[in-house]
Amino acid sequence: QLQLVESGGGLVQPGGSLRLSCAASGFTLDYYYVVGWFRQAPGKEREGVSCISSRDGSGYIDSVKGRFTISLDKGNDVVSLQMNSLKPEDTGVYYCAAGFEECYDDYLDKNDYDYWGQGTQVTVSS
Repeated sequence: QLQLVESGGGLVQPGGSLRLSCAASGFTLDYYYVVGWFRQAPGKEREGVSCISSRDGSGYIDSVKGRFTISLDKGNDVVSLQMNSLKPEDTGVYYCAAGFEECYDDYLDKNDYDYWGQGTQVTVSS
């Protein structure tokens, strides 16, 4: 059974850091898989944040460039998202997802992703 499990969310003050992890089970994140991180704030659409694949490299939306870093641990099938200099507008439920379409910089389309995790809450507040 293909499964993605997120971990690492929590409450952090503005300017703080969190590291999210997405563990894949039932499949291997090989060359063709793209893993993306999405977030959804209350009352807003789910938006793509970052993606990575061995084939395409990594991509980020403008609002997180220079603050977030995505990485792929191929040996353990884990994708991590290091989030620094967090802002209140980064608050939301963060989801990881896997698919086969190209990982672009600046934009992620949720319709390109076939498998989704359950999400982890990130709250940035003083």
